[in-house]
Amino acid sequence: MAELRQSHHDKEVELWCEDEARLGLKPVVRRAWALKGTRPRSNGRHKFESLFVYGFAHPNSGRSRFLILPKANAECMGQALADFAGWADPDGRKVLVVILDGSGGHTAKGLRVPPNVVLHRQPSCTPELQPAEHLWPLVREGLANQVFNDLNGLTATLTTRCQWLTEHPMVVGGAVGFHWAVAA
Repeated sequence: MAELRQSHHDKEVELWCEDEARLGLKPVVRRAWALKGTRPRSNGRHKFESLFVYGFAHPNSGRSRFLILPKANAECMGQALADFAGWADPDGRKVLVVILDGSGGHTAKGLRVPPNVVLHRQPSCTPELQPAEHLWPLVREGLANQVFNDLNGLTATLTTRCQWLTEHPMVVGGAVGFHWAVAA
């Protein structure tokens, strides 16, 4: 970060984190209260349709951006990066450092990275160091114990939940605000 700040002294350098998660039609099950002696109803489904949520979070402020795409590959990652860069820095006055893991879509040779984005890949097998991993329990909580007939229903509920998280940066900041990321 210090090197980037020196080499780009005319621009603000921001640290962000990114990850993606697959969500599908199989329900996210949580515990439920029930009267003693009764058993709560549980819905199950074994449909294997899914989509991917790309999540970007700013550990220092809790600002976040979510994008729902059909796959997790280099093309979709390029779309997500372009959308994020246009949202986080519409005027091109910042350098956006994005921490991400080493998944195939992040390391592909065909990945298109916007000019104001610098990718910083984590060492392999270190998901505990990725602040964005902590977005997914927040996202999944909005889907808990619900059954969706198709991806359109899932997408609508997921969009509402992601919008709520975007409007509540204190919730996101509490999850992704790792001390080393906030200090960067």
